[in-house]
Amino acid sequence: MTAFTMPSLGADMDEGLLQEWLVSPGERVHKGDVMAVVETDKAAIEVECFESGTVGRLLVEPGTRVPVGTPLALIEDQAVPDERAGVGEAMVSKAPTCATGGQEPATRHQRPAPRRKAARKPEVTPEPALAASRKEPTGEHVHAPPEPSGGADSVIGAGPLVRHLAVLRGVDLTTLHGTGPGGRITRADVEHAQPPLAPKVRASPYARRLAHDLGVDLAAVQGTGDGGAVRAADVRTAMRTLAGGKGPERTDRGPLTGDTLPDAAIRRDSRPEDRTDTMRRAIADLMSRSKREIPHYYLSTTIDLTAADDWLRRINRARTPTDRLVPAALLLKAAAVAAREVPALNGYWQNGEFVPASEINLGIAVSLRQGGLLAPVIHTADTLPPDALMTRLKELVQRARRGRLRGSEMTGATLTVTSLGDQGVEAVFGVIHPPQVALVGFGAVVERPWAAGGMLGVRPVVTATLAADHRATDGAVGARYLTAVDRLLQRPEEL
Repeated sequence: MTAFTMPSLGADMDEGLLQEWLVSPGERVHKGDVMAVVETDKAAIEVECFESGTVGRLLVEPGTRVPVGTPLALIEDQAVPDERAGVGEAMVSKAPTCATGGQEPATRHQRPAPRRKAARKPEVTPEPALAASRKEPTGEHVHAPPEPSGGADSVIGAGPLVRHLAVLRGVDLTTLHGTGPGGRITRADVEHAQPPLAPKVRASPYARRLAHDLGVDLAAVQGTGDGGAVRAADVRTAMRTLAGGKGPERTDRGPLTGDTLPDAAIRRDSRPEDRTDTMRRAIADLMSRSKREIPHYYLSTTIDLTAADDWLRRINRARTPTDRLVPAALLLKAAAVAAREVPALNGYWQNGEFVPASEINLGIAVSLRQGGLLAPVIHTADTLPPDALMTRLKELVQRARRGRLRGSEMTGATLTVTSLGDQGVEAVFGVIHPPQVALVGFGAVVERPWAAGGMLGVRPVVTATLAADHRATDGAVGARYLTAVDRLLQRPEEL
């Protein structure tokens, strides 16, 4: 038995809010399946399981804020969960099944850093009401594991995320024909399924169950989640509004009503939430810490992109507009390969010394339309061709702005790249994301007078900047890095 724990999704994260479960007790999960949605100060992140097994007990109720490392659920090694298994034994028997490294090193060659101490809240123990409610899933859930009958009506290979999507869309999985390997039902199958005749209110499974228990009509609830989805907090707010500020009495049916809901649960979900404000505070705290603790030095250079521009024109002639490479793909690849050549800038400052990283994982600063920013990660960026880098970049930017990032896509960055070129800015001097030791910036590609070989002409150029930690490197190392970026961009066909 192993413990699925609250992950660390950033160097500045000490605790997280369990927004909702996407699995149920007794459900079989595989490595990479999304088990829960965790809300940080910056975003709602889908958290995957990194081991296969059967979900045992769910230890933490949705809407609860707990410290990083707190066990959220137990995962059984056998197919049938043992309800009598002790929590304490499971905590110490194996390592957690969820990545909790944040932006710390993720390989065996890198020594872990002690977690920054914070005023931690008491550990949350499983509530009896939660355990009882999870044993008998309501009609809103379709998480029961499929019967291995192989009949035409059985649900074959529908993962947790697919089942969750089916619940939100009101799609009956038993009516679908899977197009995945072995007849597995994919997300596309659910998305392309015929929608129900009656419109279905978007709501989380937990919000639906709570609305059923409280007798609240979801159609009359104002949703505050992504895309107007109804959350548990919205249901409780609607309940208090209908009751005129007073909790309703317990009904003959016996469910928990507003008066009988635990005070702690109401406090957790009834607080006003403004993601932009909390994100702004989180960014302010991290950047203040960075400027306070890290002695930054800054370098910049202007790079001639004539060779890169000519190469892009040649290879894009035979491509459709949607498949054409853009300069950003070459800039990212050059930044990653240069980090391989100058490894002193690729790693972390921990315990008073520099710890080099064995992989080059680029954190990409993405500005959000509602304000703030996220830095999803492209892992092993130096090994990806420019086409794959561009595809991955587009995917991460789109999902970051839709709030659909996964936990593995928010952790492990060894070097961050930022650009405001699309805003017309010619140079950007960023702030390092601790515990990283460098940040690379690129401005807009502009045409400028350029002298070469005694001749003056107009060429496309870009300004590359570097913010580096003076504790880890000196200016000469940073200069070698920017020189490497310049040299690589003069031979784009080799990237």
